[in-house]
Amino acid sequence: MPKPKKRGSNHQRGAGGQPRNVQPFSDEDASIETMSHCSGFSDPASFTEDGPEVDEEATQEDLEYKLKGFIDLTLDKSAKTRQAALESLKSAFSSKILYEFIMERRMTLTDSIERCIKKGKSDEQCSAAGLACLLCVQMGSGIESEDIFKTLGPVLKKIVSDGTASIQARQACATCLGICCFIVTDDITELYSTMECLENIFTKAYQRDRDTNGVSSNTHNTVLHISSLLAWTLLLTICPMNEVKKKIEMHLHKLPSLLSCDDLNMRIAAGETLALLFELARETDADFFYEDMDLLTEKLRALATDGNKHRAKVDKRKQRSVFRDVLRAVEERDFPTEMVKFGPERMYIDCWVKKQTYDTFKEILGSGMQYHLQSNDFLRNVFELGPPVMLDAATLKTMKISRFERHLCNSAAFKARTKARSKCRDKRADMGEFF
Repeated sequence: MPKPKKRGSNHQRGAGGQPRNVQPFSDEDASIETMSHCSGFSDPASFTEDGPEVDEEATQEDLEYKLKGFIDLTLDKSAKTRQAALESLKSAFSSKILYEFIMERRMTLTDSIERCIKKGKSDEQCSAAGLACLLCVQMGSGIESEDIFKTLGPVLKKIVSDGTASIQARQACATCLGICCFIVTDDITELYSTMECLENIFTKAYQRDRDTNGVSSNTHNTVLHISSLLAWTLLLTICPMNEVKKKIEMHLHKLPSLLSCDDLNMRIAAGETLALLFELARETDADFFYEDMDLLTEKLRALATDGNKHRAKVDKRKQRSVFRDVLRAVEERDFPTEMVKFGPERMYIDCWVKKQTYDTFKEILGSGMQYHLQSNDFLRNVFELGPPVMLDAATLKTMKISRFERHLCNSAAFKARTKARSKCRDKRADMGEFF
């Protein structure tokens, strides 16, 4: 076969025949080159009114050409190059559906991820674990994801349980383990085994209340405990009801101890997990009764109205907002419904189980969450959205307002906002009339 033509000057050699020290995956490359081909498909609003038509086939070929290069460079000798390649693949996988491309190379990708997790340093392991999550999200819940999880599952468990590994790598692997197992749910034995692995990690945080000072000596492990707890909670949402009852009996009386943790994210994770456990418990038993309800609601109410001056204002606002909802869930069995917009569709998050699932996938998909909700069959099945809505180019154009109309809307909003702020800032303003 003839050798492929070399593109650009990055492949040229320097003096003495030695390869030049090239950084092929800078942030600029990842955002401008790679993602410029993906962003146009992520939102109907990205279609321009008067721009030239884009050759989608050529664009797709160019993207695949670059992705092949990224995959090859996950085997590079340089750790920096390997990590940059992993991050570039993550950006592409989170912003575009690449099922057919990945299907042909899933074993190569799986081998590369396994090698990076086993032999890489902390940052590389985190990137590889994140890519493994996105790989399973792309492949969905079929046999292909099962094969990926059979290969990566034991490696992830080993890193999570390895006390000598970096906390960041263990944290990323715990999240990856939970998400991949959630996608591959056919083997109930594997599900229970994964949950047990995660339990062995976050239950160590329960020892905090044994410390007379209220502070654990392993506070640097908090981020790992949080990730393990959230991953475990995600898996609990797909367990059979008899297993759910066992887990509730095991953890419901211990979780409130984490509400006293110094770390805000741990308090929030514990509070949201409690709300979810109460929701599941009441689904299994309408007459569910919790013995220490008064003590628990007192703790939750204190967190929902916390005014400690030693805490940052931003942290206090976030904590109050979350724990007001948690308190309503525990006391009144209520959930504040949220609406998520993506393209022409709407999705309502009306329970803690759905919120936990949405938050988990939003964390790994980032800005690509809306696009995947529109196009990813697996996620649409998870959230019961039905098959993807197919829209032709003409419909997409009618959905987009013109540039002039958008300018008028922005100008009007800017003027109204400026006027309102000016009144608020003027000490001489009559605040009674304003309100």
